[in-house]
Amino acid sequence: MARVSQAHLDARRRQILDGAALCFARNGFHATSMQDVLKETDLSAGAVYRYFSGKDELIGAIVGEVLDVLRKTYEGAAVETPPPLPDVLVPRALRQLREVRPGLLESGEWVFPRLMIQVWGEILRNAELARIVQAGYDRVRAAWARVVESYKSAGLISADADADAMARVMIALAQGYAAQLAVIGDLPPGTLAEGLRALMSMRDPRSAG
Repeated sequence: MARVSQAHLDARRRQILDGAALCFARNGFHATSMQDVLKETDLSAGAVYRYFSGKDELIGAIVGEVLDVLRKTYEGAAVETPPPLPDVLVPRALRQLREVRPGLLESGEWVFPRLMIQVWGEILRNAELARIVQAGYDRVRAAWARVVESYKSAGLISADADADAMARVMIALAQGYAAQLAVIGDLPPGTLAEGLRALMSMRDPRSAG
């Protein structure tokens, strides 16, 4: 029997995850069956179950990948000299996520924001998914904290700035923007960068003089 290459195995796994993501974004986790995933991927049950035991494992794998993309983006930014400011970095992270996971629904809507909204609700009832999200979130938060430390080293922010607090706020901002994409629809290009730039330009007149 011919040996299956790792590239083939990776491609098949990718096919399954992308197909499942489309199904979940289209109809939600609970309204999607494994039969829907099989139909979307045009694969047999044996081919799919070779990689994933069921919907929960598929959801966890999709979430883990997304958080890993974000973590790598922020870790890369932390070693740049100078590190990119938030008005560059946050849009970059979302853009890179869209490049790596570009799946679109038939309407042209990007699947990631819809999946994110569903994950938030699902973790309230799914302890294993909550654990995956928490672990991934902690890694993203740590990567953002390293970016903040790079800002300090470059003299871009105060040396006593709370790196963890800033990391949490920047993650919340990206999450909120993605939630708007899911609920309201596509926003004008540059909205996130322009809004961040405006916030960063604010000065407290009480501190003048």
